Amino acid sequence: MTMQETEERGGRGTEKLMTGTQAVAQAVRLADVDVTAAYPIRPYDGVMQAVAKLIADGDLDAEYIVAEGEHSQFEICKHASAVGSRVFVGSSGVGWMYAMESLAVTPSLRLPVVAMIGNRALDDPGAFGVEHNDAMAVRDLGWQLVWVENAQECFDATLMAYRVAEDPRVSFPVGIGVDGAFITHSQTLIKIPDQEMVDEFLPPYDLGDRLLHPDNPISIAPQANEDWVMEIRKQTDDAARRVKGVIQEAHDDFKRIFGRGGDNPFFEEYMTEDAEYVLFGMGSLSLPAKVMVRRLRDRGEKVGFVRLKWFRPFPTEEMVETLTRFEAVGVVDRDYSYGSPKQGGVLFTDLRAALYDAEVRPRLVNFIGGLGGRELTPEMMDDMADTTRRAAAGEDVPTVRWIGVRE
Repeated sequence: MTMQETEERGGRGTEKLMTGTQAVAQAVRLADVDVTAAYPIRPYDGVMQAVAKLIADGDLDAEYIVAEGEHSQFEICKHASAVGSRVFVGSSGVGWMYAMESLAVTPSLRLPVVAMIGNRALDDPGAFGVEHNDAMAVRDLGWQLVWVENAQECFDATLMAYRVAEDPRVSFPVGIGVDGAFITHSQTLIKIPDQEMVDEFLPPYDLGDRLLHPDNPISIAPQANEDWVMEIRKQTDDAARRVKGVIQEAHDDFKRIFGRGGDNPFFEEYMTEDAEYVLFGMGSLSLPAKVMVRRLRDRGEKVGFVRLKWFRPFPTEEMVETLTRFEAVGVVDRDYSYGSPKQGGVLFTDLRAALYDAEVRPRLVNFIGGLGGRELTPEMMDDMADTTRRAAAGEDVPTVRWIGVRE
Protein backbone atom coordinates (compact mmCIF):
# COMPACT_ATOMS: atom_id res chain seq x y z
CA MET A 1 0.00 0.00 0.00
CA THR A 2 1.27 3.49 -0.82
CA MET A 3 1.53 5.61 2.33
CA GLN A 4 1.43 9.38 2.56
CA GLU A 5 4.07 10.46 5.04
CA THR A 6 4.78 13.90 6.39
CA GLU A 7 6.72 15.19 9.37
CA GLU A 8 4.59 15.49 12.49
CA ARG A 9 4.60 18.81 14.33
CA GLY A 10 7.89 19.24 16.18
CA GLY A 11 9.61 16.50 14.17
CA ARG A 12 8.77 13.92 16.84
CA GLY A 13 7.14 11.38 14.53
CA THR A 14 5.32 10.86 11.27
CA GLU A 15 1.81 10.99 9.89
CA LYS A 16 0.68 8.03 7.79
CA LEU A 17 -2.42 6.80 6.02
CA MET A 18 -3.30 3.43 7.58
CA THR A 19 -6.04 0.97 8.37
CA GLY A 20 -6.85 0.13 11.97
CA THR A 21 -4.97 -3.16 11.79
CA GLN A 22 -1.88 -1.48 10.32
CA ALA A 23 -2.00 1.10 13.10
CA VAL A 24 -1.98 -1.67 15.72
CA ALA A 25 1.04 -3.23 13.98
CA GLN A 26 2.93 0.06 14.20
CA ALA A 27 2.26 0.17 17.94
CA VAL A 28 3.50 -3.42 18.23
CA ARG A 29 6.70 -2.35 16.48
CA LEU A 30 7.30 0.61 18.77
CA ALA A 31 6.47 -1.51 21.84
CA ASP A 32 9.31 -3.82 20.73
CA VAL A 33 7.27 -6.99 21.07
CA ASP A 34 9.35 -10.17 21.43
CA VAL A 35 6.94 -12.93 20.40
CA THR A 36 3.78 -13.11 18.34
CA ALA A 37 1.76 -16.07 17.15
CA ALA A 38 -0.71 -16.09 14.31
CA TYR A 39 -3.57 -18.06 12.87
CA PRO A 40 -5.19 -15.31 10.80
CA ILE A 41 -8.97 -15.09 10.60
CA ARG A 42 -10.97 -12.20 9.19
CA PRO A 43 -11.25 -9.34 10.02
CA TYR A 44 -8.28 -9.24 12.42
CA ASP A 45 -5.88 -10.92 9.95
CA GLY A 46 -4.58 -7.65 8.52
CA VAL A 47 -2.64 -6.96 11.69
CA MET A 48 -0.67 -10.21 11.39
CA GLN A 49 0.10 -9.48 7.75
CA ALA A 50 1.36 -6.03 8.75
CA VAL A 51 3.45 -7.43 11.63
CA ALA A 52 4.92 -10.09 9.32
CA LYS A 53 5.95 -7.40 6.85
CA LEU A 54 7.59 -5.34 9.59
CA ILE A 55 9.65 -8.38 10.61
CA ALA A 56 10.52 -9.26 7.01
CA ASP A 57 11.64 -5.68 6.34
CA GLY A 58 13.85 -5.66 9.42
CA ASP A 59 11.75 -3.05 11.24
CA LEU A 60 10.79 -5.39 14.08
CA ASP A 61 12.96 -8.04 15.73
CA ALA A 62 10.41 -10.56 16.97
CA GLU A 63 9.70 -14.28 16.87
CA TYR A 64 6.72 -14.88 14.57
CA ILE A 65 5.19 -18.31 15.16
CA VAL A 66 2.54 -19.65 12.80
CA ALA A 67 0.13 -21.76 14.86
CA GLU A 68 -2.13 -24.52 13.60
CA GLY A 69 -5.16 -22.96 15.27
CA GLU A 70 -6.31 -20.18 17.58
CA HIS A 71 -6.03 -22.26 20.75
CA SER A 72 -2.35 -22.94 20.11
CA GLN A 73 -1.82 -19.35 19.08
CA PHE A 74 -2.95 -18.04 22.47
CA GLU A 75 -1.16 -20.81 24.37
CA ILE A 76 2.12 -19.89 22.65
CA CYS A 77 1.82 -16.26 23.68
CA LYS A 78 0.63 -17.10 27.18
CA HIS A 79 3.72 -19.22 27.85
CA ALA A 80 6.05 -16.75 26.14
CA SER A 81 4.68 -14.07 28.47
CA ALA A 82 5.38 -16.29 31.49
CA VAL A 83 9.08 -16.53 30.62
CA GLY A 84 9.53 -12.79 30.18
CA SER A 85 8.61 -12.00 26.58
CA ARG A 86 6.39 -9.09 25.62
CA VAL A 87 3.76 -10.68 23.38
CA PHE A 88 1.05 -9.77 20.90
CA VAL A 89 -1.77 -11.96 19.64
CA GLY A 90 -5.32 -11.63 18.39
CA SER A 91 -8.33 -13.17 16.72
CA SER A 92 -11.95 -12.61 15.74
CA GLY A 93 -15.36 -14.17 16.25
CA VAL A 94 -15.32 -17.97 16.30
CA GLY A 95 -11.51 -17.96 16.37
CA TRP A 96 -11.68 -16.13 19.69
CA MET A 97 -14.15 -18.77 20.88
CA TYR A 98 -11.86 -21.62 19.82
CA ALA A 99 -9.18 -20.17 22.11
CA MET A 100 -11.54 -19.94 25.08
CA GLU A 101 -9.69 -22.40 27.33
CA SER A 102 -6.52 -20.37 26.97
CA LEU A 103 -8.40 -17.10 27.28
CA ALA A 104 -9.90 -18.26 30.58
CA VAL A 105 -6.62 -19.25 32.23
CA THR A 106 -4.51 -16.27 31.11
CA PRO A 107 -6.01 -13.76 33.57
CA SER A 108 -6.03 -16.40 36.33
CA LEU A 109 -2.29 -16.79 35.78
CA ARG A 110 -1.99 -12.98 35.85
CA LEU A 111 -0.12 -12.80 32.54
CA PRO A 112 -0.21 -9.45 30.69
CA VAL A 113 -0.98 -10.71 27.19
CA VAL A 114 -2.18 -8.00 24.78
CA ALA A 115 -4.63 -9.09 22.09
CA MET A 116 -6.44 -7.34 19.27
CA ILE A 117 -10.01 -8.55 18.76
CA GLY A 118 -11.34 -7.79 15.30
CA ASN A 119 -14.97 -7.82 16.39
CA ARG A 120 -17.15 -9.96 14.18
CA ALA A 121 -20.40 -11.91 14.44
CA LEU A 122 -20.32 -15.36 15.97
CA ASP A 123 -21.41 -18.25 13.73
CA ASP A 124 -24.01 -19.51 12.87
CA PRO A 125 -25.08 -17.90 10.65
CA GLY A 126 -21.69 -16.97 9.38
CA ALA A 127 -20.87 -13.29 9.01
CA PHE A 128 -17.72 -11.22 8.91
CA GLY A 129 -19.47 -8.04 10.04
CA VAL A 130 -19.09 -6.48 13.45
CA GLU A 131 -20.77 -7.58 16.67
CA HIS A 132 -19.32 -7.23 20.16
CA ASN A 133 -20.36 -10.57 21.66
CA ASP A 134 -17.06 -12.23 20.70
CA ALA A 135 -14.92 -10.00 22.92
CA MET A 136 -17.61 -9.70 25.59
CA ALA A 137 -17.48 -13.46 26.19
CA VAL A 138 -14.45 -12.90 28.47
CA ARG A 139 -15.83 -9.90 30.34
CA ASP A 140 -16.19 -11.78 33.66
CA LEU A 141 -12.85 -13.62 33.54
CA GLY A 142 -10.33 -10.87 34.27
CA TRP A 143 -9.67 -9.63 30.75
CA GLN A 144 -9.58 -5.85 30.58
CA LEU A 145 -11.44 -4.64 27.49
CA VAL A 146 -11.12 -1.35 25.63
CA TRP A 147 -13.00 -0.31 22.47
CA VAL A 148 -11.66 2.15 19.89
CA GLU A 149 -13.38 4.47 17.41
CA ASN A 150 -10.76 4.87 14.65
CA ALA A 151 -7.25 3.91 13.50
CA GLN A 152 -5.57 6.55 15.67
CA GLU A 153 -7.15 5.03 18.75
CA CYS A 154 -6.07 1.59 17.54
CA PHE A 155 -2.49 2.79 17.80
CA ASP A 156 -2.95 4.69 21.06
CA ALA A 157 -4.95 1.95 22.80
CA THR A 158 -2.32 -0.67 21.94
CA LEU A 159 0.41 1.31 23.71
CA MET A 160 -1.99 1.95 26.61
CA ALA A 161 -2.80 -1.76 26.77
CA TYR A 162 0.85 -2.72 27.28
CA ARG A 163 1.35 -0.02 29.88
CA VAL A 164 -1.72 -1.09 31.88
CA ALA A 165 -1.40 -4.86 31.44
CA GLU A 166 2.26 -5.01 32.47
CA ASP A 167 1.95 -2.78 35.52
CA PRO A 168 2.80 -5.05 38.50
CA ARG A 169 -0.29 -3.80 40.34
CA VAL A 170 -2.41 -5.20 37.50
CA SER A 171 -0.78 -7.99 35.47
CA PHE A 172 -3.94 -8.82 33.52
CA PRO A 173 -4.43 -9.45 29.80
CA VAL A 174 -5.98 -6.63 27.78
CA GLY A 175 -8.20 -7.07 24.72
CA ILE A 176 -8.54 -4.23 22.22
CA GLY A 177 -11.96 -4.28 20.55
CA VAL A 178 -11.68 -3.11 16.93
CA ASP A 179 -14.93 -3.15 14.96
CA GLY A 180 -14.56 -5.41 11.94
CA ALA A 181 -14.44 -3.68 8.53
CA PHE A 182 -15.55 -0.30 9.88
CA ILE A 183 -12.18 0.19 11.63
CA THR A 184 -10.01 -2.82 10.79
CA HIS A 185 -10.10 -2.09 7.05
CA SER A 186 -10.77 1.65 6.88
CA GLN A 187 -7.86 4.01 6.24
CA THR A 188 -7.30 7.29 8.07
CA LEU A 189 -4.31 9.50 8.74
CA ILE A 190 -2.70 8.70 12.07
CA LYS A 191 0.16 10.23 14.02
CA ILE A 192 2.98 7.85 14.89
CA PRO A 193 5.45 9.12 17.51
CA ASP A 194 9.16 8.39 17.52
CA GLN A 195 10.76 5.58 19.52
CA GLU A 196 12.10 7.90 22.21
CA MET A 197 8.60 9.12 23.10
CA VAL A 198 7.24 5.57 23.27
CA ASP A 199 10.14 4.46 25.47
CA GLU A 200 9.37 7.32 27.85
CA PHE A 201 5.78 6.10 28.12
CA LEU A 202 6.28 2.32 28.11
CA PRO A 203 8.90 0.76 30.42
CA PRO A 204 10.54 -2.60 29.59
CA TYR A 205 8.51 -5.71 30.37
CA ASP A 206 9.51 -7.13 33.77
CA LEU A 207 7.67 -9.91 35.61
CA GLY A 208 10.01 -9.57 38.59
CA ASP A 209 9.95 -12.56 40.93
CA ARG A 210 7.06 -14.08 38.93
CA LEU A 211 9.32 -14.90 35.99
CA LEU A 212 9.21 -18.59 35.04
CA HIS A 213 12.85 -19.63 34.89
CA PRO A 214 14.96 -22.58 36.10
CA ASP A 215 16.76 -20.24 38.51
CA ASN A 216 13.46 -19.06 39.96
CA PRO A 217 11.39 -22.15 40.91
CA ILE A 218 7.75 -21.09 41.19
CA SER A 219 4.40 -22.75 40.71
CA ILE A 220 2.46 -22.09 37.51
CA ALA A 221 -1.16 -23.24 37.21
CA PRO A 222 -1.18 -25.31 40.41
CA GLN A 223 -3.98 -27.75 41.18
CA ALA A 224 -5.34 -25.88 44.20
CA ASN A 225 -8.90 -27.23 44.51
CA GLU A 226 -10.79 -26.16 47.65
CA ASP A 227 -7.59 -25.49 49.60
CA TRP A 228 -6.59 -22.21 47.91
CA VAL A 229 -8.96 -21.37 45.04
CA MET A 230 -10.95 -18.87 47.13
CA GLU A 231 -7.81 -17.04 48.17
CA ILE A 232 -6.47 -16.94 44.60
CA ARG A 233 -9.78 -15.59 43.33
CA LYS A 234 -9.78 -12.90 46.02
CA GLN A 235 -6.22 -11.87 45.11
CA THR A 236 -7.41 -11.52 41.52
CA ASP A 237 -10.35 -9.43 42.68
CA ASP A 238 -7.98 -7.15 44.64
CA ALA A 239 -5.96 -6.59 41.47
CA ALA A 240 -9.09 -5.91 39.42
CA ARG A 241 -9.99 -3.12 41.85
CA ARG A 242 -6.63 -1.45 41.19
CA VAL A 243 -6.91 -1.33 37.41
CA LYS A 244 -8.87 1.93 37.16
CA GLY A 245 -6.22 3.84 39.09
CA VAL A 246 -3.47 2.43 36.85
CA ILE A 247 -5.45 3.38 33.73
CA GLN A 248 -5.81 6.93 35.03
CA GLU A 249 -2.05 7.19 35.67
CA ALA A 250 -1.26 5.80 32.21
CA HIS A 251 -3.74 8.19 30.60
CA ASP A 252 -2.18 11.19 32.32
CA ASP A 253 1.29 10.18 31.14
CA PHE A 254 0.03 9.46 27.62
CA LYS A 255 -1.59 12.89 27.36
CA ARG A 256 1.53 14.59 28.70
CA ILE A 257 3.87 12.80 26.28
CA PHE A 258 1.72 12.49 23.14
CA GLY A 259 -0.84 15.26 23.60
CA ARG A 260 -3.86 13.00 22.97
CA GLY A 261 -6.42 11.06 24.95
CA GLY A 262 -9.28 13.40 25.80
CA ASP A 263 -10.49 14.60 29.17
CA ASN A 264 -10.50 11.18 30.81
CA PRO A 265 -9.51 7.64 29.82
CA PHE A 266 -12.85 5.93 30.34
CA PHE A 267 -15.31 7.70 28.06
CA GLU A 268 -15.75 10.61 25.69
CA GLU A 269 -18.50 13.21 25.81
CA TYR A 270 -19.64 14.91 22.61
CA MET A 271 -21.75 18.09 22.71
CA THR A 272 -23.21 17.21 26.11
CA GLU A 273 -22.78 20.53 27.95
CA ASP A 274 -26.47 21.50 27.77
CA ALA A 275 -27.85 18.18 26.57
CA GLU A 276 -31.15 16.93 27.94
CA TYR A 277 -30.71 13.44 26.53
CA VAL A 278 -27.84 11.43 25.02
CA LEU A 279 -27.10 8.29 23.09
CA PHE A 280 -24.48 5.99 24.60
CA GLY A 281 -22.37 3.29 22.93
CA MET A 282 -18.94 1.97 21.94
CA GLY A 283 -16.66 1.57 18.95
CA SER A 284 -17.40 2.71 15.40
CA LEU A 285 -20.89 3.81 16.43
CA SER A 286 -19.34 7.18 17.27
CA LEU A 287 -19.09 8.38 13.66
CA PRO A 288 -22.80 8.16 12.76
CA ALA A 289 -23.75 9.21 16.29
CA LYS A 290 -21.70 12.42 16.12
CA VAL A 291 -23.11 13.23 12.67
CA MET A 292 -26.59 12.72 14.07
CA VAL A 293 -25.88 14.99 17.05
CA ARG A 294 -24.62 17.82 14.84
CA ARG A 295 -27.58 17.48 12.48
CA LEU A 296 -30.16 17.50 15.29
CA ARG A 297 -28.39 20.34 17.08
CA ASP A 298 -28.90 22.42 13.95
CA ARG A 299 -32.62 21.77 14.39
CA GLY A 300 -32.53 22.94 18.02
CA GLU A 301 -32.47 19.54 19.70
CA LYS A 302 -30.53 19.33 22.98
CA VAL A 303 -28.94 15.96 22.27
CA GLY A 304 -25.42 14.65 22.92
CA PHE A 305 -23.39 11.47 22.70
CA VAL A 306 -21.26 9.59 25.22
CA ARG A 307 -18.81 6.97 23.98
CA LEU A 308 -17.54 4.34 26.40
CA LYS A 309 -13.87 3.38 25.93
CA TRP A 310 -13.06 0.94 28.76
CA PHE A 311 -15.79 -1.68 29.14
CA ARG A 312 -13.69 -3.59 31.68
CA PRO A 313 -13.03 -2.21 34.18
CA PHE A 314 -16.45 -0.61 33.99
CA PRO A 315 -16.16 3.03 35.16
CA THR A 316 -19.17 2.89 37.45
CA GLU A 317 -18.62 6.00 39.57
CA GLU A 318 -17.64 8.10 36.57
CA MET A 319 -20.69 6.93 34.61
CA VAL A 320 -23.02 7.78 37.51
CA GLU A 321 -21.55 11.26 37.85
CA THR A 322 -21.87 11.93 34.12
CA LEU A 323 -25.09 10.25 33.04
CA THR A 324 -27.24 11.43 35.94
CA ARG A 325 -27.01 14.92 34.40
CA PHE A 326 -29.39 13.83 31.63
CA GLU A 327 -33.11 13.11 31.58
CA ALA A 328 -32.71 10.00 29.41
CA VAL A 329 -29.95 7.81 27.95
CA GLY A 330 -30.39 5.71 24.83
CA VAL A 331 -27.96 2.79 25.02
CA VAL A 332 -26.97 1.39 21.63
CA ASP A 333 -25.80 -2.23 21.84
CA ARG A 334 -23.99 -3.97 18.99
CA ASP A 335 -24.50 -7.19 20.90
CA TYR A 336 -27.29 -9.22 22.48
CA SER A 337 -27.89 -11.00 25.78
CA TYR A 338 -30.66 -13.52 25.36
CA GLY A 339 -32.74 -14.00 28.50
CA SER A 340 -31.16 -11.08 30.37
CA PRO A 341 -33.16 -8.68 32.54
CA LYS A 342 -35.47 -6.70 30.27
CA GLN A 343 -34.17 -8.82 27.35
CA GLY A 344 -31.67 -6.06 26.68
CA GLY A 345 -28.11 -5.89 25.45
CA VAL A 346 -24.96 -6.44 27.49
CA LEU A 347 -23.95 -2.78 27.70
CA PHE A 348 -27.49 -1.75 28.63
CA THR A 349 -27.67 -4.35 31.41
CA ASP A 350 -24.30 -3.30 32.84
CA LEU A 351 -25.25 0.36 32.77
CA ARG A 352 -28.56 -0.29 34.54
CA ALA A 353 -26.65 -2.08 37.29
CA ALA A 354 -24.12 0.76 37.55
CA LEU A 355 -26.90 3.33 37.98
CA TYR A 356 -28.94 1.30 40.47
CA ASP A 357 -27.61 3.06 43.59
CA ALA A 358 -27.71 6.56 42.10
CA GLU A 359 -30.00 8.96 43.95
CA VAL A 360 -31.24 10.41 40.65
CA ARG A 361 -31.38 8.07 37.68
CA PRO A 362 -31.95 8.98 34.05
CA ARG A 363 -34.50 6.95 32.15
CA LEU A 364 -32.72 4.23 30.17
CA VAL A 365 -33.86 2.86 26.83
CA ASN A 366 -32.00 0.26 24.83
CA PHE A 367 -31.48 -0.17 21.10
CA ILE A 368 -29.99 -3.35 19.64
CA GLY A 369 -28.78 -2.78 16.11
CA GLY A 370 -26.00 -2.97 13.58
CA LEU A 371 -25.58 -6.72 14.10
CA GLY A 372 -23.59 -8.73 11.58
CA GLY A 373 -22.05 -5.53 10.25
CA ARG A 374 -25.32 -3.92 9.20
CA GLU A 375 -24.93 -0.16 8.87
CA LEU A 376 -26.54 2.12 11.42
CA THR A 377 -28.02 4.60 8.95
CA PRO A 378 -28.82 8.28 9.57
CA GLU A 379 -32.52 7.34 9.65
CA MET A 380 -31.84 4.76 12.36
CA MET A 381 -29.80 7.23 14.40
CA ASP A 382 -32.58 9.82 14.15
CA ASP A 383 -35.13 7.19 15.19
CA MET A 384 -33.10 6.23 18.27
CA ALA A 385 -32.56 9.87 19.20
CA ASP A 386 -36.28 10.61 18.84
CA THR A 387 -37.25 7.67 21.06
CA THR A 388 -34.75 8.81 23.69
CA ARG A 389 -36.09 12.38 23.47
CA ARG A 390 -39.62 11.12 24.06
CA ALA A 391 -38.40 9.05 27.01
CA ALA A 392 -36.80 12.18 28.46
CA ALA A 393 -40.15 13.96 28.12
CA GLY A 394 -41.84 11.20 30.13
CA GLU A 395 -43.62 9.50 27.25
CA ASP A 396 -44.30 5.77 27.29
CA VAL A 397 -41.71 4.16 24.98
CA PRO A 398 -40.43 0.55 24.78
CA THR A 399 -37.54 -0.17 27.13
CA VAL A 400 -35.78 -2.31 24.51
CA ARG A 401 -36.06 -2.09 20.72
CA TRP A 402 -34.31 -3.92 17.90
CA ILE A 403 -33.42 -1.35 15.25
CA GLY A 404 -33.50 -1.92 11.49
CA VAL A 405 -35.05 -5.39 11.53
CA ARG A 406 -36.94 -6.22 8.31
CA GLU A 407 -40.54 -7.35 8.65
